Amino acid sequence: MEDVLAVYALPHDPLRPVVCMDESSKQLIGEVQAPIGPARGHGCLIDHEYVRNGVAEIFVEVEPLAGRRHVEITERRTRQDWARFVKGMLDERYPGAEKVRLVLDNLNTHFRKCFEDVLGVKVAHKLLRRVVFHYTPKHASWLNMAEIEIGILDRQCLNRRLPDRDTLASEVDAWQGRRNNERRRIEWMVSRQDADLKMARHYVS
Repeated sequence: MEDVLAVYALPHDPLRPVVCMDESSKQLIGEVQAPIGPARGHGCLIDHEYVRNGVAEIFVEVEPLAGRRHVEITERRTRQDWARFVKGMLDERYPGAEKVRLVLDNLNTHFRKCFEDVLGVKVAHKLLRRVVFHYTPKHASWLNMAEIEIGILDRQCLNRRLPDRDTLASEVDAWQGRRNNERRRIEWMVSRQDADLKMARHYVS
């Protein structure tokens, strides 16, 4: 916890950006009957019946101080998907960064060994020189600001039926494009001192 809070207290540095990442999922729901459009006196009418079309996985990265985020929709959430997502972050979205400080949770696919297994030792070592992992403690994923971004994504974009992965990707692309254009940042309010006051009774002297 102290390590993550110390990273969050750092000033914005484009050469050493602090980036948070997390994953989520979305149940894809199709309609049995086409919705009836809104009319005077009532909104859109949606039938209670639906059809399940599987689940899409969502990878989210956000740079809170810069107001940048990137979201990808995938079919699975394996170590291969995670390694490719982080490689894309380093090669495409932060090619000029000397070192990316990446905040993430302790999921079993989120470790350096996965890079070597997926990308090979040579490529993995070259990439890993440009990233520092900062792990949130177990049962403390609230420390990851990517969860805040996922909550906003859920409320503003995903809180309705979406029938397939292409529709989901199109809606998410429009959402993140708008938020990136507006440079929506996240202001973290919990300091190391706040954490000490609230959690002192749990510390071992």
